[in-house]
Amino acid sequence: MNIDEIRELMLLLDKSSIAELELHKDDAKLILRKANGEKESTSTRVAAGTAAPAAVVNESELAEAVSEKTVEVIAPMVGTFYAAPSPDSAPYVQVGDHVKPGQVLCIVEAMKLMNEIKSETSGTIIDILVKNAEVVEYGQVMFLIEED
Repeated sequence: MNIDEIRELMLLLDKSSIAELELHKDDAKLILRKANGEKESTSTRVAAGTAAPAAVVNESELAEAVSEKTVEVIAPMVGTFYAAPSPDSAPYVQVGDHVKPGQVLCIVEAMKLMNEIKSETSGTIIDILVKNAEVVEYGQVMFLIEED
């Protein structure tokens, strides 16, 4: 699915009485949701690697940070989040960094396997919601990226 198709879905959602639209395609999951209250906005969630449920921690804070151009990178599995390739290395990304599709954002270790989580979009990291060496849950939001 390309960005033009996503924009078209967002416009259709805003004009309809539907509050939420969930779409699964290959190994990605897209959720478009109108915000509660009078203000109508949409957000997207893109699974990194595999489809994942829409579990969100601290929903109120995320709702404030999410805009039409914000992509949430979610954990595709339960595991340990690592921000860098090794303890003495610099993190893959930091808040404010510009990322490209395919760029490694972090590693999630699951059952002794190191899984690189890559960006599926181009944009700027606006928030990192997980601390280094913290356990992440399946479907947990790890990064917020403001699309270009």
